[in-house]
Amino acid sequence: MDFHLTPEQEDFRKAFVTWLGKNIPDDFDPSRRRSYETQEDLKRAYKDFQKRLCEGGYAGMHYPIEYGGQGKTIVEEAIVLQTLAATCFELRWPGVITHGMAVPTIYTCGTEAQKKMFLTKIHDGTHLWSQGFSEPDAGSDVANTSTLAVRKNDHYIVNGQKVWTSFAHVSDYCLLLVRTDTESSKHKGLSYLLVDMSLPGIDIRPMTQITGEADFNEVFFDNAKVPADMLLGAEGQGWQIAVTTLMFERVLGDVVMGAAYEKKIEKMIAMAQLVKRSGRPALEDPIFRQQIASAYIEVLVLKYHGLRSFSRQLKGGVPGPEGSVGKLLWSEPNQRLTEAALGTQGMFSQIMGGSPWSIQDGFWQFDFLRSKGNTIEAGTSEIQRNIIAERVLGLPKDISRASIK
Repeated sequence: MDFHLTPEQEDFRKAFVTWLGKNIPDDFDPSRRRSYETQEDLKRAYKDFQKRLCEGGYAGMHYPIEYGGQGKTIVEEAIVLQTLAATCFELRWPGVITHGMAVPTIYTCGTEAQKKMFLTKIHDGTHLWSQGFSEPDAGSDVANTSTLAVRKNDHYIVNGQKVWTSFAHVSDYCLLLVRTDTESSKHKGLSYLLVDMSLPGIDIRPMTQITGEADFNEVFFDNAKVPADMLLGAEGQGWQIAVTTLMFERVLGDVVMGAAYEKKIEKMIAMAQLVKRSGRPALEDPIFRQQIASAYIEVLVLKYHGLRSFSRQLKGGVPGPEGSVGKLLWSEPNQRLTEAALGTQGMFSQIMGGSPWSIQDGFWQFDFLRSKGNTIEAGTSEIQRNIIAERVLGLPKDISRASIK
């Protein structure tokens, strides 16, 4: 496989890098762990920057012009996303579900009216989206969803609870998986709604994480009235559309994470040059050098796995269960990488950001804590291994589920 850009694609990349250097927000500081102290500040910064990208011709690169895109190819999209991930990941963070899930799902499964209503406003930064799949009794087993949507005239009346809903507190709309048929089997009774988060009857409660931040939420629906024309696909197609959403999450996600992690390796090397162990830079210690080398190898495995999956899509392939491999390749190595970085710091590893004694503004301390969620969010490592075993390798179901119909 040849992953080199063509001369035209390289010219496009250079032009975007030049544009980006002139259009990064003045209040964004890449040397800080966080440039925006509050979620509202980050939401504002994301929307303003997304609007700049749209006006500059760099939003929705491979989507049709009539839906607010640029009408280019997915290669240009990948170039833009990789560059942004390596340059200003914080500014893109609130939009990971919006662009990685909402846009491709609505474009693939939505009606013409839904595409025109939502896609342009996503590309120009007007709308942020969240994902409402998980529930207290439906985490890895999404088909166990119990949030109920009952059709009444031209609305669905929604009641139930979602949990671990990323960015619900700052989102304008939500991809909501609901149960519309309680008589059918678990998978067949699900439907998929596009929900305005400002509707009466929706209560959003942020959940504080171990890092002290609150990206996740509990969301309660109490007789929320959702217009019937916000049904995505047909009733009963919720499971298939949900699977489509999750598969789209994996495709460009691995390519983007690979670019972001390469930048993280650069930061790790700079830290190892700065920190002294036994009177010399940690980078000169063979043990720490080996840890950095191991981390770098794992990042390259993720990068090239992502590019291989991306190449398959370029040839017309459809995202499949093999995307679970990519999830394992970015979640577990990130935990090892951050632990190695803290080990390199010695006793300074205990000092959080904000202290004059902290190293790189406490970046690694925060990242170490945040990485603990990597093997849970977006599907646990155990579930990913089951998917790979059963749906990629064709192995029998594990014994605990073999008898479940």
